Amino acid sequence: MSQNGVPDFAELLRSARHTAVHLELRDIYDVGDETNSFDRFLRTGAVDLDPESAQWQGWTPLVREAISRGVVMRRARIVSTPVTDYIRYEHAMTPVNVAIGEQVRWLPRDRASDIALPGNDLWLIDDRLVLFHFFTGVGDWAGHEFTEDPDVVKLCTSAFETVWERATPHDDFTV
Repeated sequence: MSQNGVPDFAELLRSARHTAVHLELRDIYDVGDETNSFDRFLRTGAVDLDPESAQWQGWTPLVREAISRGVVMRRARIVSTPVTDYIRYEHAMTPVNVAIGEQVRWLPRDRASDIALPGNDLWLIDDRLVLFHFFTGVGDWAGHEFTEDPDVVKLCTSAFETVWERATPHDDFTV
């Protein structure tokens, strides 16, 4: 367990038995571990698409391990259009997520207006627990909150499934 009783993310993902879904709601993230990669993308348009590279070594093994246990991992991103430079960067990097076993879909924000959405990005594990991610206004990490409250889980499950149903698979979504 990490601080304040919130499981660390790897521990949380390892607890998944059936599903792990991620809902992303922001158009801009500015987390420190992506700074160099994002800056390079802005300068050159190039991204690291090698799932074995140092950039991906914290993510690739976690996903592959979960997938090997039969966990279905889905990621849905709600984005404004036209997209921001950061979303173009995320889109360019998403082939790695797909290659290692995640399913990824994109939903233009104007198609989400009638969906009851949680206020923050989240991970939902097995429709039983939620880990919310908090970000500052400029997109840097600001904290986490973990809950197993059935009403919150129900809202997040419903929101994710509605987004997923409407969203476009990564291979068909252009930026």
